[in-house]
Amino acid sequence: MLSTHAAGGRFRWGALPRRLRPRSSLASPPASGGGSGEPEKERPLLVERYRDGVTKRYMSDGSSKLQIRLEKHESPVKGVEDENADSLIPQAIRDFVLPAGFPGSVTVDYLEYMLLQFPTNVTGWICHVLVTSSLLKAVGVGSFTGTSAAASAAAIRWVSKDGIGAFGRLLIGGCFGTLFDDDPKKWRMYADFIGSAGSIFELATPLYPGYFLPLASLGNLAKAVARGFRDPSFRVIQNHFAQSGNLGEIAAKDTAGVKSSYLTLTATWLSIRLLHLWLRYQSLSVLKFRTINLKRGRILVRSHVAQHTVPDYVVCNEEENILTWEGFLHPKISFGVPIERMLGGEESSDKVNKLLKLYKNEKYVLFVEQFGSREPTFLVAFKEAATSMSVLRSLWQAHWLQKNQQNQDVVFSWLEDSILALEDGFTDFLEQMERAGWDQNQIILKVPKEPILMLEHLDQEV
Repeated sequence: MLSTHAAGGRFRWGALPRRLRPRSSLASPPASGGGSGEPEKERPLLVERYRDGVTKRYMSDGSSKLQIRLEKHESPVKGVEDENADSLIPQAIRDFVLPAGFPGSVTVDYLEYMLLQFPTNVTGWICHVLVTSSLLKAVGVGSFTGTSAAASAAAIRWVSKDGIGAFGRLLIGGCFGTLFDDDPKKWRMYADFIGSAGSIFELATPLYPGYFLPLASLGNLAKAVARGFRDPSFRVIQNHFAQSGNLGEIAAKDTAGVKSSYLTLTATWLSIRLLHLWLRYQSLSVLKFRTINLKRGRILVRSHVAQHTVPDYVVCNEEENILTWEGFLHPKISFGVPIERMLGGEESSDKVNKLLKLYKNEKYVLFVEQFGSREPTFLVAFKEAATSMSVLRSLWQAHWLQKNQQNQDVVFSWLEDSILALEDGFTDFLEQMERAGWDQNQIILKVPKEPILMLEHLDQEV
């Protein structure tokens, strides 16, 4: 019987035993009906639920062949959100402009404040247009024609490029707003890279004055996107510093043109910008977060699986690579994949049954893709009740599988060995985490929003 807690003594690290337990539990279930000769009726296995209301239903037809049906329903909404959210705001817009988990994730005065902020920003924008037009007139734009047409046209061009930039910042906030809590160091560094690219477009405007609007717009768009990455990331960093609730003081005390030939200006800008990027990287490298995101979670489980130790938050942050994307980390893990991808084209309900039995006591399902000559990719799908701890357990299992690779003919026995190791090894991992000063309440590993696995056939004995 596979259970969440290990039975008996602690798992002994070292040489991998050939057989940890009998594997009769993974045998395909016998056909129902006994010796009556009657065919087994169609039997539901599981359902994958997607945010747009689509469900993918996996069925066994009674002859080990898998049937997959797509069904369309009304998009599911969590009960708490549905009760509290303003019904006048469509779900898509609410997801785009409001924080995830609204209204439960913010204070009660958040929505009223933001609704008042919108007209405030609009009136400020109008003032900006009027002042820009006046400034352009003051420096002589339109003085030779005797009219204000040139100044007005220049103001429109100027404000147009700012408008495109504002749209870029709104886009970043709506599409990527949930990323910054997870890895603020990376996104703060990327903000400077993107801002540098925007400055290059703006520096090119004197060379191509006829293309001022597209160049300035692209520059402002890039810089606005950079601000969209920079500001929320930096708020997370400031909040990290404010241990005694003094966020306002820390923000207030944060530290915030040379005219010459164009060639000198460009060379000066490039030199200072490179120095700026290097200093930014160094400043972010000294940050020591106590939260466990995906990168730091990988570092912790890799150390425990390989060396049976867990580093403290100082060592872990020093080892963390700020710029690395998740797709370049090893082992390769893909979260939130459909069961159909795990089947690899096989239409076998037996394989689905084996996976469900193997992970009966886990809140996720993990399988292997590209197992063989190339490095395997571990595919993870999450059940309805999955949490950040479920993601951390799947990370531990994937790293154990990477360290204890076996041949392709025994995939399920290899997976079962990993589950048995997880049952005991993960308990030791959590104990060492606590001794190293990590707080289990600070695990911010996000569960993918879709697909969500919902088991329909729960009477399978393991």
